[in-house]
Amino acid sequence: MEKIWIIIIAIAIFLILNFLFYKSLYGYVKKEVGEKMWKIGIGGNKFGFWQSSMFFSTAGTALILYILKWGQVF
Repeated sequence: MEKIWIIIIAIAIFLILNFLFYKSLYGYVKKEVGEKMWKIGIGGNKFGFWQSSMFFSTAGTALILYILKWGQVF
């Protein structure tokens, strides 16, 4: 049962970090690259934005879980 709570906490941290990344950078990046370039498909800037969002959220989640493990919270 303890592992389920760790997974739930990890998913919650991931979603919170992803949401914060989106809210803080989406408008800025869209404005900087321009509307035309933003609408380009898979090879365009939108894909790069979400890819960096996933990387940031994954790395941030791993770091937070490591700190919680090191602090003996889990």
